[in-house]
Amino acid sequence: MNLNHSLSPEDLARLFAERKDKNESHILWVCDQGDVHLDRLPAGMEEEEFEKRTPNMRVRFRAYRRGKGYVGRKAAADADFIGRVHRTLTEQWHVAQSNPGVHYLDRYC
Repeated sequence: MNLNHSLSPEDLARLFAERKDKNESHILWVCDQGDVHLDRLPAGMEEEEFEKRTPNMRVRFRAYRRGKGYVGRKAAADADFIGRVHRTLTEQWHVAQSNPGVHYLDRYC
């Protein structure tokens, strides 16, 4: 899934549906080519450490903590939530492309 190639809210929902909320925390991020990732945040690792270990990261959200309902099939079925994440990703990707560094997002549009 890539923000440069018409990523749809449905694409994003499928990505969220593939993960399990109850087992682990996750981090949503975008690499410098525009690929969207929703990766497991290793136990005990802080978001900042994950960012340091991911040199091609350009945009990231704060972590979705285990058991909070932000990842998984229920989250994917929440059209309002997925729509807000999609709008925020799309808007912030345009900003990140013209500005250096990692853009940390802690709010949705």
